[in-house]
Amino acid sequence: MIGTLYIISAPSGAGKTSLVNALVGTVPGIALSISHTTRPQRANELDGEHYFFVDEATFSAMTDAGEFLEYAEVFGNRYGTAREPVERQLKEGIDVILEIDWQGAHQVRDAISEAVSVFVLPPSRWELERRLRSRGQDPEAVIARRMREAVNEISHHAEYQYLVVNDAFGHALDELVAVVRARRLRTEVQCERLAATLDDLLR
Repeated sequence: MIGTLYIISAPSGAGKTSLVNALVGTVPGIALSISHTTRPQRANELDGEHYFFVDEATFSAMTDAGEFLEYAEVFGNRYGTAREPVERQLKEGIDVILEIDWQGAHQVRDAISEAVSVFVLPPSRWELERRLRSRGQDPEAVIARRMREAVNEISHHAEYQYLVVNDAFGHALDELVAVVRARRLRTEVQCERLAATLDDLLR
């Protein structure tokens, strides 16, 4: 049984990473793909757990070798999803989440048409800015840039199959879980999973 590939996108500050981590911790049989990036490693980050941190030369070599399923430049840093581990997990029947922006989502949909895409929205522009400021790690210029980029990111929402508003965290998580569980109840999936039961019932 082949796993499902999920694309989850959102503007910075919408709470996407927290939701994805909670989803992985809530639903069995689903894993988060770890991206490669040229972004500098932060003090609280672990290589191979949060990202695979690589230099520009390594990233370019992987790009030239066709090793990325998708890649994009965001805020001056490059991010990419390695193709091999994603395809391996899907073949093993594991659902895989790609936490990527709209540029990467477009590339993935071109490569894997059956991928399921979800866009996470903040409840309001005011709340998005409040969340960005509450981090306490970005200067005003960076916050202003992130707000401008958020408008661009959100403008692509209609390209996604599902929209989830992260107004209350628990509610937004429930909606993400519902998407995954509904996908697992599709007839073509259940027929494979319940083959023995169906055979018994139809005898």
